[in-house]
Amino acid sequence: MADLQAQIEELWERRGGLSPADTDAAELVEEAIDLLDKGEARVAEVDPATDEIVVHEWLKKSILLLFSLRGMETIEHGPFEYADKLPLKHGFAEAGVRALPGASARWGSFLGRGVVLMPSYVNIGAWVGAGTMVDTWATVASCGQIGERVHLSGGVGIGGVLEPPNAVPVVVEDDAFVGSRCMVTGGARIGKGAVLGAGSFLDPSIPVIDAETGEELSRGVVPPWCVAIRASRRREYPGGEFFVPCVLVIKRIAEGERHDKAQLNEVLREHGAST
Repeated sequence: MADLQAQIEELWERRGGLSPADTDAAELVEEAIDLLDKGEARVAEVDPATDEIVVHEWLKKSILLLFSLRGMETIEHGPFEYADKLPLKHGFAEAGVRALPGASARWGSFLGRGVVLMPSYVNIGAWVGAGTMVDTWATVASCGQIGERVHLSGGVGIGGVLEPPNAVPVVVEDDAFVGSRCMVTGGARIGKGAVLGAGSFLDPSIPVIDAETGEELSRGVVPPWCVAIRASRRREYPGGEFFVPCVLVIKRIAEGERHDKAQLNEVLREHGAST
C-alpha cells in the first residue's frame, strides 16, 4: 500500500495535466478506490491511543483525481438511467447488506455487514460500519465516517468534507443515535454512544454546552455517552439581541448503556425535545 500511496502522491503533483486519456494513471487511482470500496482502507479513523482523528490524505486525493480521470457515461440500473462518472455499488447480498428500493451507494464507499439502507444515499469515500441503519432520506456525504451499530434517523444529513484533502470529515462513532432531520457537517464529531436529538445542527462553530453547569464543553463535538438536544442562547450584536444555535448536553449515560426507544423518548420529552 505504501507504493500505491507514493504513486498517488506523484499523480497529485501533476494533477493539472491529467485527463481520461491517461489510462495508466486511472488504473492506479481505481486501485486505491477499490481499497475504499472493500473496506481495506478508509479516509479517516479515530486513533485509539490519542483519540484524535487521523486523515489519510492520499485517499482523499485519490477520490479527487478520479473525477479528473473518468469521463461521463450513461449508467442503467433496471428502469433507471444516470449520467455520471462513477458506477454504483453492487453485490449487496454477498456483503450482507440490506438495501431497499430507492437506496443507492456509490462505488468507493464501504458498507459493513448488517448495514440497512432505507431509501437513502451514501457517497464515495464514506465508511458505514457493521450493523448501522441509514434510515429513509438520510444522506452520508463523501468521506463521512459512520461507526458500527449507529442509527441515522430519517432525513439526517451527514456532511462529508472531501476538500481540502487534509480536512477532517464528519465522524459519528459506534453506538450513536442521530435523531430525525439532524444536520451534522463541516468535520463535526459525535462521540461513542451519544444521542443527538431531532433537528439539531452541529458543525465546528456550534457550541456544545453542559446543561447542568453552563460550561462550554467544545465546539462541534458531542461527548461520548450523553444525550444532547438542539437549543439556542442569547447573543448581543450591534443590531440587537438575537438567539443563536447551540447543542445542550442534558444527560450523561453509563458507558455501554443503550437506550431503547421508550427510554429515549421519555428523557427527551422531559426537556421538550424529541427523536
